[in-house]
Amino acid sequence: MSTSSSEHSGSTTNRIGYGVIGAGWMGHVHARAAARLAHHYADLPLRPALVAVADTLPEHRDAFVNQLGPVQAHEDWRSIVDDPDIGIVSVTVPNALHAEIGEAVARAGKHLWIEKPVGLSATDCQRVATAVRESGVQAAVGFNYRNFPMVERARELIVSGAIGSPTHASFRTLSDYAADPGGTLSWRYTHAQGGHGILADLGSHGFDLIRILLGDIDELVADTSTFIERRPIAKPGSSHFAIVDLLDSGIDFGDVENEDYFCAIVRMSNRALVTYEAGRTAVGDQCNYGFHIHGAHGSLSWDFRRSDELSICVGDGHQGRPTQVAYGGPGDGEYHRFQPGAGVAIGYDDSKVIELARLMQSIALGKPIGATIEDALWASRANEAVVASASSRNWERVT
Repeated sequence: MSTSSSEHSGSTTNRIGYGVIGAGWMGHVHARAAARLAHHYADLPLRPALVAVADTLPEHRDAFVNQLGPVQAHEDWRSIVDDPDIGIVSVTVPNALHAEIGEAVARAGKHLWIEKPVGLSATDCQRVATAVRESGVQAAVGFNYRNFPMVERARELIVSGAIGSPTHASFRTLSDYAADPGGTLSWRYTHAQGGHGILADLGSHGFDLIRILLGDIDELVADTSTFIERRPIAKPGSSHFAIVDLLDSGIDFGDVENEDYFCAIVRMSNRALVTYEAGRTAVGDQCNYGFHIHGAHGSLSWDFRRSDELSICVGDGHQGRPTQVAYGGPGDGEYHRFQPGAGVAIGYDDSKVIELARLMQSIALGKPIGATIEDALWASRANEAVVASASSRNWERVT
């Protein structure tokens, strides 16, 4: 891989060539994070320098170049993997391509920033994890919700014993992006391209939050449902958010192959019980992601839509105690990187800047910091336990 150095204020920053595979919305999010990294992490000894993008659709490539700068644009993702000037690669393609491309990136000796769920199955995820370990590269997975400062404060409070031993909790990742029956049958709705629907999309995020906050998952029992069973067939190149008028004539329909919704009862290794529901057709809910955690002596609650707030009940006694809202500020996670004082919420894109910064720190230190492929493997196994339980109607172990 190729690096270069630049001098500023007496310090040296090494730059490493950076390529993006997949020029859709998430590819733009990754590239924007790379562009902003120096704004928020001036002390990093290593920074990415965007070199190239790859996507099969010319309109995606053109939009990427127009919005994010004059970089090399390739149709074949292998051009980025084979480029000796690129040392770190983002993989933001549909789920079915995660394993092949993620493995190829790692085997080429390049550091990997890959979106969840890292393939269609735990087997796919294990394939990438093995390549990362055997190649000695660093890898980060897109579990960005764990990066929000108030989620990190919640974890610190739980670890410190402030709420006592966790007893029970509820988690949710509910959205309405697929609630319209006119939403077209994109790759997200097929087993071959999208895997198990809501499990791959939001379930992996929720299970990562459960595990980072409460520890390892022991077993679960779950059920799933598909509420919109047929959708209009998407036109080539259309967004997976495209919606058509169902009253128009000549519309062709196809079957939705994966899950719109699941609910689970999760037993943690520490014996705490968790209820978790995730859905993509939840009318009235836009990005309703969060948790409410109870312990023997207190409780915590967080809502992504009010990301700078954490509802906290701690202190002496058990009954009639107030719950107070705390606002994020310097001292909470990476908050200080973005705002100098409390009460100014950081956003989704900020959480991806944190994600990339931790990958760059991992590369500089030679050890993982932040969400890794191993974390993605745990989430994949939890997702598969949900599918198995929905079929068996029994509790299933998460191994």
